[in-house]
Amino acid sequence: MEKVVLITGASSGIGLHTARLFQSKNWKVAATMRSPEKSELGRVADIECFRLDVTDLDSIKNAIAATLDKFGRIDVVVNNAGYGLLGPFEAATHEQIDRQFQTNVFGLMNVCREVIPYFREQKRGHIVNVASVGGRMTFPFSTLYNATKWAVEGFSESLSYELEPFNVKVKIIEPGPIRTDFYDRSQDVAKNEGLTAYDAAWERYASNMEKAGKEAPDGETVAEAIYASVTDGSNRLRYGVNTKGIFVLRTILPESLFRRAIKTIMLK
Repeated sequence: MEKVVLITGASSGIGLHTARLFQSKNWKVAATMRSPEKSELGRVADIECFRLDVTDLDSIKNAIAATLDKFGRIDVVVNNAGYGLLGPFEAATHEQIDRQFQTNVFGLMNVCREVIPYFREQKRGHIVNVASVGGRMTFPFSTLYNATKWAVEGFSESLSYELEPFNVKVKIIEPGPIRTDFYDRSQDVAKNEGLTAYDAAWERYASNMEKAGKEAPDGETVAEAIYASVTDGSNRLRYGVNTKGIFVLRTILPESLFRRAIKTIMLK
């Protein structure tokens, strides 16, 4: 029987690559996004586009119901929808902070909460949560983004214990720099025109981030890790992508040396 994957944030970047990859592997794909009428995926065989905004609980319920109605089952949910707020924390507005957590944390949790009863009752399923290398370490000017990804990491690891008895696996994907529209469409910057104290450091950071994004692999690399996480038959929890040994360095280096290295990479 053909399997079915539901992907959030599938209109571009990692989500778009993931939808295409699963379809090429003979999966049925529910590609969800806020504006499905604009997606090119609707013209691809075995892919159906549904509206899903992770900050809108009704749209989550409707997308899951529509997927089950169309395909008869769901085997994998990929929580990929995300939003990146960068810049000095002092400059962030309440609205920006709220959006960061509503999208990256509470939205992801809402999708999980809606699909878990279905997976638990059928005693199978995979929940794949796209976190970040910034979910296990921090970077300058990423306070709120880091906070949400750390939350995703902790939530996902704890959830894995709860769902294991029901044969439901939780997987965490941890991309490093990836060449996607995170660096434009999916990114927001905290700004305050009267606040200039951070300008010099921010400009160095932004330049280094832009360079890292241009030199990074594209979203297909992450899509391959997502596909591997649900097909490798293992109980592995975390899958790093383009991390280049940074997790190892985080473990073996004294904290002072690691922090110095991050400052050198990001702020010089």
